Amino acid sequence: MANKTTVALTKEQYQEIIETMKTGGSFFRANEKIATALVLEANLGLRIEDILRLKMSDIIMDGGRYRLNITEKKTLKKRTFTVPVAIYNYMRVYAADNNIEETGQLFPIGERAVQKYLAKVCDYLGYKNIGTHSFRKFFATEIYLNNSYNIVLVQQLLQHSSVAVTQKYIGITSEMQEKALEGHVNLI
Repeated sequence: MANKTTVALTKEQYQEIIETMKTGGSFFRANEKIATALVLEANLGLRIEDILRLKMSDIIMDGGRYRLNITEKKTLKKRTFTVPVAIYNYMRVYAADNNIEETGQLFPIGERAVQKYLAKVCDYLGYKNIGTHSFRKFFATEIYLNNSYNIVLVQQLLQHSSVAVTQKYIGITSEMQEKALEGHVNLI
Protein backbone atom coordinates (compact mmCIF):
# COMPACT_ATOMS: atom_id res chain seq x y z
CA MET A 1 0.00 0.00 0.00
CA ALA A 2 1.42 3.38 -0.95
CA ASN A 3 2.31 5.79 1.84
CA LYS A 4 0.02 8.51 0.48
CA THR A 5 -3.11 6.44 1.07
CA THR A 6 -2.31 5.08 4.51
CA VAL A 7 -3.81 6.69 7.57
CA ALA A 8 -2.34 7.31 11.00
CA LEU A 9 -3.54 4.73 13.51
CA THR A 10 -5.51 5.64 16.58
CA LYS A 11 -4.24 4.30 19.90
CA GLU A 12 -7.11 1.83 19.94
CA GLN A 13 -6.33 0.54 16.45
CA TYR A 14 -2.63 0.26 17.28
CA GLN A 15 -3.36 -1.77 20.43
CA GLU A 16 -5.93 -3.99 18.74
CA ILE A 17 -3.69 -4.74 15.74
CA ILE A 18 -0.67 -5.61 17.90
CA GLU A 19 -2.73 -7.72 20.33
CA THR A 20 -4.34 -9.58 17.42
CA MET A 21 -0.93 -10.23 15.86
CA LYS A 22 0.32 -11.66 19.15
CA THR A 23 -2.67 -13.98 19.60
CA GLY A 24 -3.60 -14.83 15.99
CA GLY A 25 -7.02 -15.04 14.39
CA SER A 26 -9.32 -17.40 12.54
CA PHE A 27 -7.33 -17.28 9.29
CA PHE A 28 -3.79 -16.50 10.46
CA ARG A 29 -1.32 -17.54 13.13
CA ALA A 30 0.16 -15.35 15.82
CA ASN A 31 3.33 -13.59 14.69
CA GLU A 32 5.39 -12.07 17.50
CA LYS A 33 8.18 -11.11 15.09
CA ILE A 34 6.02 -8.86 12.92
CA ALA A 35 4.15 -7.48 15.95
CA THR A 36 7.47 -6.52 17.56
CA ALA A 37 8.78 -4.90 14.37
CA LEU A 38 5.64 -2.75 14.12
CA VAL A 39 5.81 -1.85 17.82
CA LEU A 40 9.32 -0.57 17.22
CA GLU A 41 8.19 1.43 14.18
CA ALA A 42 5.41 2.99 16.27
CA ASN A 43 7.84 3.85 19.08
CA LEU A 44 10.94 4.95 17.18
CA GLY A 45 9.37 6.54 14.12
CA LEU A 46 11.68 4.73 11.72
CA ARG A 47 10.44 3.36 8.41
CA ILE A 48 9.75 -0.38 8.36
CA GLU A 49 12.69 -1.05 6.04
CA ASP A 50 15.03 0.47 8.65
CA ILE A 51 13.39 -1.45 11.51
CA LEU A 52 13.84 -4.74 9.65
CA ARG A 53 17.60 -4.11 9.31
CA LEU A 54 18.16 -3.43 13.04
CA LYS A 55 20.66 -5.36 15.13
CA MET A 56 21.22 -5.01 18.86
CA SER A 57 24.80 -3.99 18.04
CA ASP A 58 23.40 -0.89 16.27
CA ILE A 59 22.58 0.48 19.73
CA ILE A 60 25.51 1.66 21.79
CA MET A 61 25.82 2.87 25.37
CA ASP A 62 26.83 6.52 25.31
CA GLY A 63 27.19 8.35 28.61
CA GLY A 64 24.35 6.57 30.38
CA ARG A 65 22.08 6.62 27.31
CA TYR A 66 21.47 4.17 24.53
CA ARG A 67 22.14 5.64 21.09
CA LEU A 68 21.09 4.30 17.71
CA ASN A 69 23.22 5.27 14.73
CA ILE A 70 21.75 4.37 11.35
CA THR A 71 21.71 5.51 7.77
CA GLU A 72 18.14 5.59 6.55
CA LYS A 73 17.65 3.32 3.54
CA LYS A 74 15.21 5.59 1.70
CA THR A 75 16.94 8.96 2.15
CA LEU A 76 20.51 7.83 2.89
CA LYS A 77 20.49 10.38 5.72
CA LYS A 78 22.54 9.51 8.79
CA ARG A 79 20.51 9.53 11.95
CA THR A 80 21.64 9.36 15.56
CA PHE A 81 19.16 9.44 18.40
CA THR A 82 18.56 8.24 21.92
CA VAL A 83 16.59 5.03 22.32
CA PRO A 84 14.43 5.12 25.46
CA VAL A 85 15.55 2.58 28.05
CA ALA A 86 12.14 0.85 27.97
CA ILE A 87 12.43 0.35 24.19
CA TYR A 88 16.02 -0.90 24.50
CA ASN A 89 14.94 -3.40 27.18
CA TYR A 90 11.97 -4.48 25.03
CA MET A 91 14.37 -5.17 22.15
CA ARG A 92 16.84 -6.95 24.45
CA VAL A 93 14.12 -9.31 25.77
CA TYR A 94 12.89 -10.01 22.23
CA ALA A 95 16.45 -10.82 21.10
CA ALA A 96 17.05 -13.08 24.10
CA ASP A 97 13.70 -14.89 23.70
CA ASN A 98 14.51 -15.55 20.04
CA ASN A 99 18.19 -16.47 20.49
CA ILE A 100 19.33 -13.56 18.33
CA GLU A 101 22.98 -12.66 18.71
CA GLU A 102 24.19 -9.09 19.20
CA THR A 103 25.18 -8.77 15.54
CA GLY A 104 22.24 -10.78 14.23
CA GLN A 105 19.38 -9.13 12.40
CA LEU A 106 16.41 -8.80 14.79
CA PHE A 107 13.87 -9.32 12.03
CA PRO A 108 15.19 -11.52 9.21
CA ILE A 109 12.06 -11.03 7.12
CA GLY A 110 11.16 -8.93 4.12
CA GLU A 111 9.08 -5.79 4.03
CA ARG A 112 6.56 -7.47 1.74
CA ALA A 113 5.96 -10.28 4.27
CA VAL A 114 5.17 -7.67 6.94
CA GLN A 115 2.80 -5.84 4.59
CA LYS A 116 0.95 -9.03 3.62
CA TYR A 117 0.55 -10.17 7.22
CA LEU A 118 -0.60 -6.69 8.32
CA ALA A 119 -3.16 -6.67 5.48
CA LYS A 120 -4.57 -10.03 6.72
CA VAL A 121 -4.87 -8.72 10.27
CA CYS A 122 -6.48 -5.45 9.16
CA ASP A 123 -8.95 -7.29 6.91
CA TYR A 124 -9.82 -9.55 9.86
CA LEU A 125 -10.38 -6.49 12.09
CA GLY A 126 -12.21 -4.52 9.39
CA TYR A 127 -9.65 -1.70 9.11
CA LYS A 128 -9.08 0.07 5.81
CA ASN A 129 -6.16 2.14 4.48
CA ILE A 130 -3.69 0.83 7.04
CA GLY A 131 -0.20 -0.15 5.99
CA THR A 132 3.18 -0.37 7.64
CA HIS A 133 3.62 3.38 7.25
CA SER A 134 0.53 3.91 9.44
CA PHE A 135 2.73 3.01 12.41
CA ARG A 136 5.21 5.79 11.55
CA LYS A 137 2.27 8.16 11.16
CA PHE A 138 0.96 7.00 14.55
CA PHE A 139 4.36 7.88 16.05
CA ALA A 140 4.23 11.34 14.45
CA THR A 141 0.69 12.02 15.65
CA GLU A 142 1.38 10.87 19.21
CA ILE A 143 4.56 12.97 19.45
CA TYR A 144 2.65 15.97 18.08
CA LEU A 145 -0.28 15.60 20.49
CA ASN A 146 1.87 14.84 23.55
CA ASN A 147 4.37 17.66 23.03
CA SER A 148 2.24 20.80 22.91
CA TYR A 149 1.51 20.43 19.17
CA ASN A 150 5.17 21.06 18.31
CA ILE A 151 5.23 20.20 14.63
CA VAL A 152 8.87 21.26 14.27
CA LEU A 153 9.85 18.63 16.85
CA VAL A 154 7.99 15.98 14.83
CA GLN A 155 9.63 17.22 11.63
CA GLN A 156 13.07 16.84 13.20
CA LEU A 157 12.33 13.39 14.63
CA LEU A 158 11.13 12.14 11.25
CA GLN A 159 13.90 14.01 9.41
CA HIS A 160 11.47 15.60 7.00
CA SER A 161 12.66 18.38 4.74
CA SER A 162 9.71 20.64 5.55
CA VAL A 163 6.82 21.10 7.97
CA ALA A 164 4.44 20.67 5.03
CA VAL A 165 5.61 17.07 4.61
CA THR A 166 5.20 16.44 8.34
CA GLN A 167 1.66 17.83 8.37
CA LYS A 168 0.60 15.08 5.99
CA TYR A 169 1.68 12.48 8.57
CA ILE A 170 -0.29 13.81 11.48
CA GLY A 171 -3.72 12.24 11.71
CA ILE A 172 -5.66 15.48 11.84
CA THR A 173 -8.98 14.91 10.09
CA SER A 174 -11.15 17.50 8.34
CA GLU A 175 -13.72 16.93 11.10
CA MET A 176 -11.14 17.94 13.70
CA GLN A 177 -10.27 21.04 11.69
CA GLU A 178 -13.94 22.01 11.40
CA LYS A 179 -14.46 21.49 15.13
CA ALA A 180 -11.42 23.67 15.88
CA LEU A 181 -12.76 26.42 13.64
CA GLU A 182 -16.23 26.23 15.20
CA GLY A 183 -14.71 26.39 18.66
CA HIS A 184 -12.62 29.42 17.79
CA VAL A 185 -15.41 31.88 17.04
CA ASN A 186 -14.65 35.14 18.87
CA LEU A 187 -17.27 37.66 17.84
CA ILE A 188 -17.45 41.01 19.58
